[in-house]
Amino acid sequence: MEGDSKQAMRVAVIGSAGQLGTDLVDIFRRGGDYQVFGLSHGEIECRDPASIEKALKALRPEAVINCAAFVRVDDAEDRPEDAFRVNGVGALNVARACAGLGALCVYVSTDFVFDGAKGAPYTETDAPHPINVYGVSKLAGEYLVQANCPRWLIVRIASLFGKAGTGGKGGNWVETILAKAKAGEPLRLIDDLRMSPTYARDAAQALERLLRQRATGIFHLTNLGNCTWYEFACKTLELAGLDNPIEPISCSNYPMQARRPRNSSLESTQLDRPLKDARRPWPEALKDYLKEKGHLSWRG
Repeated sequence: MEGDSKQAMRVAVIGSAGQLGTDLVDIFRRGGDYQVFGLSHGEIECRDPASIEKALKALRPEAVINCAAFVRVDDAEDRPEDAFRVNGVGALNVARACAGLGALCVYVSTDFVFDGAKGAPYTETDAPHPINVYGVSKLAGEYLVQANCPRWLIVRIASLFGKAGTGGKGGNWVETILAKAKAGEPLRLIDDLRMSPTYARDAAQALERLLRQRATGIFHLTNLGNCTWYEFACKTLELAGLDNPIEPISCSNYPMQARRPRNSSLESTQLDRPLKDARRPWPEALKDYLKEKGHLSWRG
């Protein structure tokens, strides 16, 4: 426990071993004004109401951040029940438990609640229209949280990269690209799908600021700017000092089970000016991530 226990906000992080959860626990512990409780999958099962109620009643948190998610977009097409049990029903279970405790329910959502047809970055006031099972399941979670907990906060992030990696996907996209480049494997990246990369640490810091402000509502917490996966890979190799060739390809030439939005990039019109100004461009965030992981030492 850090800080004055009489003033410290009690925060529970469900999914604390994941990319975002790991940085959230670290950021809140460093903040000094919180008692933070990390709950991994082994300690709480969001699909089981009894498990959630037992864990949260024991901790009595004032805010619960639900990072638990079924994130395998292509697998969700073949396993919709699993996606909805975690992203939809799991969100409902957490929301109901929060309501019973009078706690703020924070739900981490995704850019895939949009269809990409806008052709420009989506803001918080744009109407969602998902085009794959994963996106539908996450939007269901958003609606269920809003309908079942009086105090709620929904944060949408996209294309997450963080030091912890993600067990659900079996690794980290940036690390995969670097590993393939170092091994001399061919690199072919999609150049006609746009998104907004999100550095997990930056998203965690922004979310901490929102909780400090006692914010509620929907917020987009990606880094500034957007790019294609090809552009993201090019910048990754450039910053790491690697010059492997990368072939840009169309998504139509890449095997994917689930449809992807053509442009699911996000922008925020809801953040206050200090927090909006504090957000940094994704290449700057990527450089800090590579430095944190020791990849910049490859440069000659």
